[in-house]
Amino acid sequence: MRKIFVLLFLGFITTTVWSQDLAITDVTTIKGKVVNASNNVSLSNVHVVNLNSVKGTLTDEEGDFGIRATVNDTLYFSYLGFKSIRVRVTNDWLKFGEIRIKMTELSVALEEVVVRPIQLTGYVEVDAKIIPIYDNHRYRIAGLGSGYEGGGSQPGAVSKVLNSIFNPADFLYNVFGKRSHDMKKLRKMKDDDEIRNLLESKYDRETLMAVLQLEKVDIDEILVNCSYSKDFIRTANDLQILDAISECYEEYRILSRDRG
Repeated sequence: MRKIFVLLFLGFITTTVWSQDLAITDVTTIKGKVVNASNNVSLSNVHVVNLNSVKGTLTDEEGDFGIRATVNDTLYFSYLGFKSIRVRVTNDWLKFGEIRIKMTELSVALEEVVVRPIQLTGYVEVDAKIIPIYDNHRYRIAGLGSGYEGGGSQPGAVSKVLNSIFNPADFLYNVFGKRSHDMKKLRKMKDDDEIRNLLESKYDRETLMAVLQLEKVDIDEILVNCSYSKDFIRTANDLQILDAISECYEEYRILSRDRG
């Protein structure tokens, strides 16, 4: 009788522990507050992105936020003028509830930029020579989306387009083919309004780097091999870069499937 009782007791403990472990791995809404590390002032409109589920949210006026996550998910915090940080969701976070996230302010001295307007004379013949011309040829191949920016040299641009499209086993294969899991996050990013709003106002590529697990030089290299011009790479915001990489990836998938 005692043996039966012991077995039942052990079974109850095992079931309880298993249930608790299962509970902490379920998706739940975790809460926190983001403050300035120097003075503990709450920071509103901080972008919070779950790098695993690729979902985003913003902190409210009190610096509070709530986002769906599981244990071991990584949250990415980004705010203009502050150093971006990553925080891993732990069992303690779920156990004790709200956690305080402290962000460090950056001291960045921006160089003065002098904008010289174009002075037009009113004479077409003269003004036509004054206005700068940007020769970034963009090419379109039937059935492959909206096209490619080939840069300033037309013959070289054509060769670049053909090389990047018809040799996907080279650089693009190494990036796209071996990172299919990370590249699938592109669609999730495009479907999340909070993330799109974040990327539209940013030019530092940091969020893209965090989600795709790439360095900035890798992102630039992808765009070059997808035949986007240097002007586009230099001036586009992060949302435009996301759309460019996503378009190139989808076209690469089509070509790879057709070749298979």
